Amino acid sequence: MFSMPILLLVALIGATVGGLLARQRKVELQRLNEQLRQINAALRRQAKIESYAPSLSYAPVGARIPESEIIVDPKKQELISKLKTDKTFLRNQEPEKAYAEFKIALELSQSLKDPIEEKKAARGLGASLQRQGKYREAIQYHSMVLAISKREGEDSGITEAYGAIADCYTELGDLEKAGNFYDTYIARLETD
Repeated sequence: MFSMPILLLVALIGATVGGLLARQRKVELQRLNEQLRQINAALRRQAKIESYAPSLSYAPVGARIPESEIIVDPKKQELISKLKTDKTFLRNQEPEKAYAEFKIALELSQSLKDPIEEKKAARGLGASLQRQGKYREAIQYHSMVLAISKREGEDSGITEAYGAIADCYTELGDLEKAGNFYDTYIARLETD
């Protein structure tokens, strides 16, 4: 007879603790859901802006320069070719092949001291690793994009890098770090 009230007390305490934990999870999920809604809205705005002027020309149309007059560094030509091939591998869902080619492109861009192409190669390496599920390695390459931008004082592509890093941390289950990177990503989307 005496054990019944103790049993009820233990059950009541267990239910209370379970309810509190469920409430905490609910609040965290609502916060993440709101962040994802903001990202989605920002991406839709960006897509809408891009669709308004798809044929916008940034340079005046002039006489075409003959191919024979264009001087191209063979290494630069190889780098551009590699980057195009790598993008094709990514589009065709071949991240392993893309990784190998982007690695070569990164080395070429570093030897040419071309930070713009170096960022493209690092971004591609991060994307190919991310598609292979190698999120920690992907974070290193996406972070390299941020480092190159900081070093060069040029910030193209860093908004996407913040978003990719946040996605990687989300996949790894580190929601706190993911949230911090999503916050930065959202802030940059709103100012871009």
